[in-house]
Amino acid sequence: MTAVTITIDGFNLTAAQVVSVSRMATGTNGTNGAYAKVTLADSSRTALKQSRDFIESTWMHDEAPMMYSFNTGVGLLKDTRIKVEHIELFQTQLIKAHSAGIGEPFSEEVSRATMLLRANAFASNYSAPRVEVVDRLLDFINAGIHPIMPQKGSVGASGDLAPLAYLAAAIVGFDEAEVMYQGKRMSAPEAITKAGIGPVKFDLKAKDASALINGCTVSLAVAVLAAHDSRNLLTDACLSLGLTLEAMRAEMSAFDPRIQQARPHAGQIKTAAVIRTLLKGSTRTTHEARSVQLPDESRRTDIPYSSRIQDVYSLRCAPQVYGPVFDALDYIDTIIDKEINSATDNPLIFSKEEAEGGGFEIISGGNFHGQYLAQAMDLLAMTITDLGSICERRIARLIDPTLSWGLPRNLMSGVRGVNTGYPVVQCSMSSLVMENRTLSMPGSVDSIPSKGNSEDHVSNSTWCARKAATVVANTQYIVGVEMLLAAQGLTMTEELLKDFVLGEGTQAAYEEIRKQIPACLDGDRWFHNDIQAAHSFITSGSVREAVVGRIGKFV
Repeated sequence: MTAVTITIDGFNLTAAQVVSVSRMATGTNGTNGAYAKVTLADSSRTALKQSRDFIESTWMHDEAPMMYSFNTGVGLLKDTRIKVEHIELFQTQLIKAHSAGIGEPFSEEVSRATMLLRANAFASNYSAPRVEVVDRLLDFINAGIHPIMPQKGSVGASGDLAPLAYLAAAIVGFDEAEVMYQGKRMSAPEAITKAGIGPVKFDLKAKDASALINGCTVSLAVAVLAAHDSRNLLTDACLSLGLTLEAMRAEMSAFDPRIQQARPHAGQIKTAAVIRTLLKGSTRTTHEARSVQLPDESRRTDIPYSSRIQDVYSLRCAPQVYGPVFDALDYIDTIIDKEINSATDNPLIFSKEEAEGGGFEIISGGNFHGQYLAQAMDLLAMTITDLGSICERRIARLIDPTLSWGLPRNLMSGVRGVNTGYPVVQCSMSSLVMENRTLSMPGSVDSIPSKGNSEDHVSNSTWCARKAATVVANTQYIVGVEMLLAAQGLTMTEELLKDFVLGEGTQAAYEEIRKQIPACLDGDRWFHNDIQAAHSFITSGSVREAVVGRIGKFV
């Protein structure tokens, strides 16, 4: 089917649109495996041409005022004039000098997001590249050519210079530049030729190269995708919590709306409401269900099952732990929404009022500094780390009958001793929690002077975004495994508790999990596959979508 087309003007692009351009559709929006396409608004095209015509006719001579990166060098060479005859060579050399990245490349989706965000920044007409540069970026996006950009090398000041230099090299058609095209890694010229999108070698004029490489756009691309995934992850963590509450026949008093109103944080109120919605109609989380003693030999006998009074923190305090995550994501989204439609290179060009004689003025500033993104991504890493931590503690309870109120030890099936069950799966999730904790240490407070001290304070935004994305990816496994093990516990006690029903939302989640993977009832199996299935619950959104299909939107 025909892909959706998004028109950019520099002011109205949304995070959802960035995701739709960056990731291949799954069919839910009618595009069935296609990327969204991108076009430039006519208003932006006209404005870009007007400002560029003024620059070419007014400033492109050797007596013109010195304007940073138009006709001067960069960094400590800012006071060195570049003669008009050398400007095109300067653009080429600028890209070569900044192609100093290290490490594995960013994913294709980050590459696509970066090109879109850079083009959208140009569309606002604050950056002053030629309109042909924007068209070239959009040609790459729409043809599915994805520049390979090393992940390491940016300090998030003067923008993401190193990775963006590789993007610029691909756009220009450098022989050294590599791209992914139709699933294969190849040189940029080869891909451009195969795609048939125009001249292989693309000439750059004044400011074109510095506009392409200047700006915290790679940091932003990673941040947009990580924040989007975190929203879905938090929704799924509500589902995994709900399933565990059912498996452990938990007390629901902690989710009473009156308790939340006594400490009225928006996220806390929302979390409790979501859980009440998911467990609506449940009789598993009742006094009567808790009165049934499960037969595991390790169960506690000193306390009647029905007399819990209150549950442990990982169950009872979920609103107080999930709530800050909801609230943090709201804040992070405000930062990202503004950054998506911001001009973050230097210098910027502004039109003068008629009273000032018309024309344009170029002003140097520091919008390329990535501190907003760096701090937002540190916050994302910290909050998602804690979300994963509380989920892992519930996983640990699910496999321990002294903590799960009698669920089978290790959720094990088959011959005891011969079979082990899920404790090593839980251990693997613990390893991810520990990795997340290290990655959640703030990077935005770290700064090291660079480029001869001309950049004496940097943001570290690219690393902050990269580590936040890793924390999110790790936590997708943790939340998925909680779903998996809670469902295992529900199945293993199904017969004993056959008179008690799950909530409307948790029942839908449980059915979808069982549709995708059978319970482990015949002894140990290749648990790697169980973990991958659990991960797919989150990345595909299948369990989430099944619940929405049954009870409607619940978050």
